Amino acid sequence: MLPAPSLFVFPTDALVMDRLLSLAYLFFFVATSVVFFAVAVLIWLVTVPFDRRLVLLHLYSCFWASCYLWTLPGVRTTVSGREHVRRGVAYVIVSNHQSALDILAAYRLFIPFKWVSKAENFRIPLIGWNMVLNRYIRLHRARRSSIRQMLEACERHLRQGSSVYLFPEGTRSETGEVGRFKPGAFALAQKLRVPVLPIAIHGTRDVLPKRSLRVRGRHHIHVQVLPEISPDTLAPMTPEGAGAFVRARIVAALQERDERERDERERPGSER
Repeated sequence: MLPAPSLFVFPTDALVMDRLLSLAYLFFFVATSVVFFAVAVLIWLVTVPFDRRLVLLHLYSCFWASCYLWTLPGVRTTVSGREHVRRGVAYVIVSNHQSALDILAAYRLFIPFKWVSKAENFRIPLIGWNMVLNRYIRLHRARRSSIRQMLEACERHLRQGSSVYLFPEGTRSETGEVGRFKPGAFALAQKLRVPVLPIAIHGTRDVLPKRSLRVRGRHHIHVQVLPEISPDTLAPMTPEGAGAFVRARIVAALQERDERERDERERPGSER
């Protein structure tokens, strides 16, 4: 005898559940951003008279962004190599760029810096407005003159003692392979003789690929701070050569992380 059909049929398909979970998380993201931004405005009003570089507001923004990774379902984020960051040193910080989540992951460093970001991001309600408050650096990709203006702004912040953070690939990778590093960041570091701090971000593309808003499965995001590269090391190189040199270090760190996670999955008794 066949069982009677249920009056209430709940979706069991994993894809449907993933999408529902992603929509719920998106609602949480938007709703909490209203509160976080209100606090950001208050911090800006209180600290801007004495915090010239807006370090406290940026560190609050790090907390704001970290909350979204801490609460992202099925995702664990770890950071290593913070001991390589010297206090009081202005760096040109560069990393690979695989996903929109790279921005949240980089905030987990909790170190002061100024983002270089495309101008469209500054128009995003709440999130973009907070970028304006922090005096992050705009880049209009369609304007050739904007690159010069962006580099001038980076130079100004570096001279004031603030690090700047750039994605030298220019855009998120379509394939997961780390793209060629554009020379601008490295020409800047060479001109001002400041060290480059490479960051290897691993696992974000598996969570949220380019042109996707759906968080998929259980994953581990790892942010690794690599040893700084001194101005003397980069001095004999062209900016293009310096970019290739730094890219190779980041790629090697990502490959090592891939091998380590593969070994963990193949280890007897592993749950992954």
